[in-house]
Amino acid sequence: MKTTRPPLAHTFTSTLTTTAAFLALTLTGCTSSALNAQDSSPAGTAQSTVTAGSLDAAISGPQRSNQARARDVYRHPKETLQFFELAPTQTVLEIAPGGGWYTDILAPYLHASGQLYEAQYVSTSADLVAADAATDRNFRGKLANNPALYGKVVVGTLQAGQLEGFDADAKFDRVFTFRNIHNWMKDGQLDANLRAFYRALKQGGELGVEEHRARPGTSVQQMIESGYVSEAFVIEHAQAAGFVLVARSEINANPRDTKDYPHGVWSLPPTYKGGDVDRSRFAAIGESDRMTLRFAKP
Repeated sequence: MKTTRPPLAHTFTSTLTTTAAFLALTLTGCTSSALNAQDSSPAGTAQSTVTAGSLDAAISGPQRSNQARARDVYRHPKETLQFFELAPTQTVLEIAPGGGWYTDILAPYLHASGQLYEAQYVSTSADLVAADAATDRNFRGKLANNPALYGKVVVGTLQAGQLEGFDADAKFDRVFTFRNIHNWMKDGQLDANLRAFYRALKQGGELGVEEHRARPGTSVQQMIESGYVSEAFVIEHAQAAGFVLVARSEINANPRDTKDYPHGVWSLPPTYKGGDVDRSRFAAIGESDRMTLRFAKP
């Protein structure tokens, strides 16, 4: 889960030989197998366009730290990206990558035939500007340290509903955001950002959203304070921006998450904001219960 500003991922360094070998594995011709995505929306069951072999190679590649891999059991990257119908030829924009947990998977997967863009979020809160600048600086440094793997990635920013650093007019097949909605609510930028994503997508393109899930009826203030956002709230605001809900999935559900902790979602791993207090209890719960939604630009 994210804190108000997500923690930085460990900087990855490797030899070009290792990276080249990994990319060769990524580019190996693999037969695509359509997998049924779990879907409770009226649209029915979606078919995945992910080439399973190359996605597996990206997830298991040496560019990912052991700390990042340990979270796969909670974050389900393969299943999530399959549900979002990611394809290796797409032009993809990831919003607020933080230290690059998903970037480490998306960059090698899209390296040969697609294109990855990243937009680091710059908060409108003055007290977070320095932290955002440090996050962006470290992220760009990580990419620069491994040009063989990340050299094609284009990095820009998102601030106050504006994407900057690259052309973002009806350009993208997919826009992804992972556990960021609560931050934008706190900044009062949610609706402006959703409109920016709508403009950035091609007609028929899709927005993939993952977010900590609040109980129905949770107030807006409670959502901001706890980090948990109701599914109905996200859908309502996405639809107000012009999106149509295509599908929803329980891939990232966690029924053990009771959502009633002293430090909100940040009580749980990996943040453990309460320190050692009830740490074993929170470890047993695991990471948060999350919604996983697909929206289309009609």
